[in-house]
Amino acid sequence: MRATGAPFLVLGIGVLAASASSVLVRYAQDAGIASIAIAAWRMVIASLLLLPFALGLRLAELRAVGGRSARIAMLAGVFLALHFAAWITSLEYTSVASSAALVTTNPVWVGLATVFVFRERLARLSVLGIVISLAGCLLILWADFQAGEGAAGPMRQPLLGNGLALLGAVCISAYLLTGRQLAARLSLLGYVTLVYGVSAVVLVAMAVASGAALWGFPAAGWLAVAGLAIGPQLVGHSAFNWALRRLSPTFVALSILGEPVGSALLAGLLFGEIPGAMQWVAFGVLLAGIVVASLGEQSRAG
Repeated sequence: MRATGAPFLVLGIGVLAASASSVLVRYAQDAGIASIAIAAWRMVIASLLLLPFALGLRLAELRAVGGRSARIAMLAGVFLALHFAAWITSLEYTSVASSAALVTTNPVWVGLATVFVFRERLARLSVLGIVISLAGCLLILWADFQAGEGAAGPMRQPLLGNGLALLGAVCISAYLLTGRQLAARLSLLGYVTLVYGVSAVVLVAMAVASGAALWGFPAAGWLAVAGLAIGPQLVGHSAFNWALRRLSPTFVALSILGEPVGSALLAGLLFGEIPGAMQWVAFGVLLAGIVVASLGEQSRAG
């Protein structure tokens, strides 16, 4: 069946919504909300908004989940929680552009897991893409270290921030690999309700254990957190999943690479975070590597 323009429009809306994620996190941090609390409320609000629909439309499906499926959902939710905790915290220490670029490297880590964990062979194009992407990561680390020397604010510890963004990418890769079989068996609404709920509980527990405040925020902070839950989390991720059922996975994966570009443009406009020439080169190398790796995966799947 020939695709209409609707999937492309929905995918574009998803990319725009996801691009605002880093900016909304920065606004919430500027309002005095701890990063772990931002992550917790993002998932709590998203879960609460989904719950009435899930109970009304997918109650029987949710009741049938048990045993191994329940354990998979719990593990996937833990990895998703760790992803948000690491990535959101990274924005305290590095630029929006670097954090957003590095956290999109999950195709690289999924590819490496395919080789070292699942013992599968990769296409040569995928291997080349992974090598280029890793070179781009190193260039970003080096360029940000040079730019961050003596800097204040979000660039005061770029190596720490970039390391946390990469950890976030590894965790989202583990989330995708852990939950892929369960996601194929359940409806989208049923799956995300389970996983988001587990993630919310884990993040709240982490926030409480760290001593982070979970309320008493200014109105601007609450608006930023609510925007994260409704925009990037529900609209963005739902748009990607909807488009995946109508467009090729490779096209969707490559389109999502517009997210770090959009985030960088918004950060430059709103916060004056303008990457230097070497940083732009590093971003280009990284994104080119992800493109090549995605094309290699498509050729292997074909």
